[in-house]
Amino acid sequence: MSDIPVTEVLTESEGVRVERSGLLVHVTLDAPDRRNAQTPAIWRVLADVPACLEPTDRAVVLRATGPSFSAGLDTRMFTSEGIPGDESILTVARRPVAEIDAFIRQAQRAFLWWREVPQITVACVQGHAIGAGFQLALACDLRVVADDVRFAMRETTWGLVPDLGGSGPLVSAVGYGRALEICASGRFVGADEALAVGLAHRVVPADELLSAAEELLAPILKADAGAVAELKHLLDGADSAEDQPAREREAQIRRLTTMVALLGSDS
Repeated sequence: MSDIPVTEVLTESEGVRVERSGLLVHVTLDAPDRRNAQTPAIWRVLADVPACLEPTDRAVVLRATGPSFSAGLDTRMFTSEGIPGDESILTVARRPVAEIDAFIRQAQRAFLWWREVPQITVACVQGHAIGAGFQLALACDLRVVADDVRFAMRETTWGLVPDLGGSGPLVSAVGYGRALEICASGRFVGADEALAVGLAHRVVPADELLSAAEELLAPILKADAGAVAELKHLLDGADSAEDQPAREREAQIRRLTTMVALLGSDS
């Protein structure tokens, strides 16, 4: 990936680097020696990224160093020892249901905010994006993928299901039947299929991911920031919202009110 002109390093911890460059905030998974495998410590860092965002930030670009975007959950979490500083999945699974629920809920915080913040979020995905890696890419509003990308939901091989917020975006992107088949089989989805079924918005060589993301964002950044933020909220879940016309009216009233207030301040 090409370098970015960093203006400010916001945080760097647990293999995650967060930097600001102009109107963009870049979140980079930076543990290539582990294929950017995810741990609860990484999730805690990712969950805190929204606290770094400013109203002037227009987009968040998620990237990863090395040949793989993310190989998914660090497999040490499935051993009795777990990872230093964090309990293993096996230990958590033996606890009362309420504590298991709290553990999963905490993990989900790293994945759910990408669609909740007003900024447009874009994932640049190369190589393997498996399990938690696939779900992290799905968490973003848009996805630019390399021609070597390999998406897969492998949770069923462990006797589990996706639980990091990825099931909803996957069904929205590809439909129930295809989502079921992808998850149940655990098979890999390559770049051509990802583009064809709506998982990817663009496919480019790996070294062009960042420039492709910036090109995708360019016309969005020219649009009114408040309108884009309102639109993002309005479209999220629009396919299943029974009250979508009411949501449209409410959103437009907010925009019209804002418009009049701005005109009043200029007069």
